[in-house]
Parts: sequence; C-alpha cells; structure tokens
Amino acid sequence: MAVRRFILPVFLIILFSVLACRHRHHPTEKAGVYDLAQIKDSGELVVLTLYSSTTYFIYRGQEMGFQYELSEQFAKSLGVKLRIEVARNVPELIKKLLAGEGDLIAYNLPITKELKDSLIYCGEEVITHQVIVQRNNGKTKPITDVTELIGKDVYVKPGKYYDRLVNLNSELGGGIQIHKVTGDSITTEDLITQVAQGKIPYTVADNDLAKLNTTYYPNLNIKLSISFDQRASWAVRKDCPQLAAAADKWHEDNMTSPAYSASMKRYFEISKAVPHSPILSLREGKISHYDKLFKKYAKEIDWDWRLLASLAYTESNFDTTAVSWAGAKGLMQLMPQTARAMGLPPGKEQNPEESIKAAVKYIASTDRSLRMIPDKQERIKFILASYNAGLGHIYDAIALADKYGKNKNVWDNNVENYILLKSNEEYFTDPVCKNGYFRGIETYNFVKDIMSRYESYKKKIKSSD
Repeated sequence: MAVRRFILPVFLIILFSVLACRHRHHPTEKAGVYDLAQIKDSGELVVLTLYSSTTYFIYRGQEMGFQYELSEQFAKSLGVKLRIEVARNVPELIKKLLAGEGDLIAYNLPITKELKDSLIYCGEEVITHQVIVQRNNGKTKPITDVTELIGKDVYVKPGKYYDRLVNLNSELGGGIQIHKVTGDSITTEDLITQVAQGKIPYTVADNDLAKLNTTYYPNLNIKLSISFDQRASWAVRKDCPQLAAAADKWHEDNMTSPAYSASMKRYFEISKAVPHSPILSLREGKISHYDKLFKKYAKEIDWDWRLLASLAYTESNFDTTAVSWAGAKGLMQLMPQTARAMGLPPGKEQNPEESIKAAVKYIASTDRSLRMIPDKQERIKFILASYNAGLGHIYDAIALADKYGKNKNVWDNNVENYILLKSNEEYFTDPVCKNGYFRGIETYNFVKDIMSRYESYKKKIKSSD
C-alpha cells in the first residue's frame, strides 16, 4: 500500500508537468517537435508582436493593426484560431519565441546573421529604410538630396535615427544641425506631427511609419531616403521548418489577394481624416437634415441635441454613406461589432434613425460604465473620448492620471494628458495600462473639436424643439 500511495502522486506530478508544457506552447514536446502539425492539432496559432500603430493595437474595442490583420489571414489559411501575445521590445520577442511562448513573430524583424542560427526568417518580408520627414507646402521647397541637409535643423529621438544622422553628418563632412529630443513624453510620431504642423522642419522615421502618418497628414513629404535598405521579416524557431514553409507559401500567394490589398490600403493609403464642410446654414436655425432625429433621441440620454449633432458632424460630416478606414459606418460611425451589440439591424447602417438610435444606446451604456466620474457635465467628455477610442483606453488614461497625481475625474488638463501619452512606450507598458498602445492625439482633438463646435451651436441655434 505504501508503494502505491507513493506512485500515484508522482504520476500526477508528471501528468500535470506535461499538460503545463503544452499549455505554455513549449517547443519541445515528447517527440521533440512543436511544428505545423502540432499547431493544427491545437487549433491555435500563437503570434508574438509589439504594440504600435503599424503592428497591433486596440481601437474602439476591436483588435487592429497591419501585422495583426496579416497574422489573422495566415491563421485562417491554416484553419486555426489566432491568439496574440505582446512583448515589450524586440529582444523580448525573440526570448519569448525561443522559450516556446509563441509560434511565430509577426513584426518587421531585421534580418541579421546573428539571429539566423536560432531563427528561420519566413512569411511577410519587407524592405525598410529611414526617410526624412518634411512638409510639401512649407515655406521652403522640399529637399531631394542628402547634401541639402547641411545647415538644416533635424529633430530626432536618441537611438537608431540619431545614430544614422550622426554617421551621415560625418560622411558629408559636417553641417547638419542635429537636435536630440530627450524626454520620455515625446515619440517619433509626435515629431512627425510637429513637422506636419510646421513646428519643426525635419525629422527621421522608418518608411512604413512615415507612410502611415501621411494618411493623417497629407502635407508630408517622405521621399528622401537617408539609409541603406534593411530586409525585415517574420520569424519562427529553427526547429519549425514546416511552419516556416507554410508562412512562405502563404506570403507568396497572399501578396496579390484582395484581403492583403485591403489591409495595405486601410493602414497606408486611405486618409484617416474626415473632410468637413457645413451642409446647412446655421443662420437659418438648422444644423443638419437630421435635427429632428437628434432632438428625439437626445432626450433618452438627457443630452442637449446640439451636442449629439456636434458628435455626428465630427464623425461623418452628416454623411450617412460614410465608411471610415477602420470600418465604422453611417451617420454615427459605429464599428460593426458595436452596431450589432446595440441592436442596429444588418444592412441598416446607412439609415440615419437606426444609426442615431444605436449610438444613443451605446452612449447610455458608456455613461453607466463611467459613473465613477461624479460630475455629469465632466463625464460627457469622458463619454466622447470613449466613443472615439474605446472604453479600455480611457480606463487606462484614468489609471495613469491617478498614478501620477492628477485628478482622475477631470478631463481637461488631467486625464486628457494621459490619453496623449498612451502612444509612448513608457506609459502604454505601465502595469496600470491594460490596453497597450493608442494614438491618443486623435481622441484629444476629437473631444476638443466636439465641445468647441457644441459651444458654437449653442450660440447660434436655439435649444427649443
């Protein structure tokens, strides 16, 4: 009996250990392999990536990003589900892959001799290079040759962009006025924005990041390259040749697919800005053709109808056929998932009343989720921010404001500052943040624009029905 009592616990320990290894996606199973066949058996592809505007992020509660969409297309081709695991940086990506915490890295990983001993580069492959970001319609003509950088002020963050400029400056014999921008609250995308706004003349970015930002700022010029081409690719472990071969075949076949083309357009070509122009004359006492509907449904959430109208104008310019780069549709630009959850009937996204009705229902739901903001008027700003960003990012900004000693119940100059900082790695990787990277400047401006227009409407349009 004593022997049996001893054997059973040891057997259970071994069994649990094997199951734990499988659960962690450990690369070495009993057969010594965790390749394509095992992934298909598990029904799940675990993809490792980083948060960024070009790879993976959450927008209005929905997973998005160019690398995310390609990963989803690849997983679908294998007949398995996709699970995303996010690392903090490239070294951690590689560490997690080699430790078996994921099957594949979906990120523009630089192809180097040092990593070829432990990784197989495969799948999505791109050529990256660094470019000068400048304006097309500035006071000075865009430069077209690196020699023209002599005497110019270029603002960059410390790191690879700064190092490349220093080397280029040496190659040219000196003269480039290189400004190293320190401070954790400034990102490369912030510097690109400053170029677009005319606050600084030049900065440097990778071509894919620069290209994405031209969809927000069409006045940018990113034609001048200042570095050699660098090949970059996805990667798997060395002991996963079947997965690597499948990724290569998928990439070759997928390059010309409608899904791939749609993803390229969504992130790197389609304008992210809504063109705005007034439709009706405010002097006639009308804001839009849908004023009666705004008045009808604003009562359900105890909002001023002019505020609801301001939200609609910012979202769609009162265009019921509008479809955003992210797939939001209709007058109130609800994401498909949100529209379904709020009861908007399929095929009715362009119906103005159905769109407003669903949006008001969503606003009411968001209001309930933000009841911790005691002041009702102040809460409206948080609701608007959530409408634009998704509730998760606003919760993150509230948590950051609280952590850094700001008033978590006040939007202006408090929580809004931290939605801006959600594009900065130091902040979006903070333990209090649960939703990762977010391009907060859009939400920051969104709230300000709506509230400013609402004040204008109040002055020009009577509130009476």
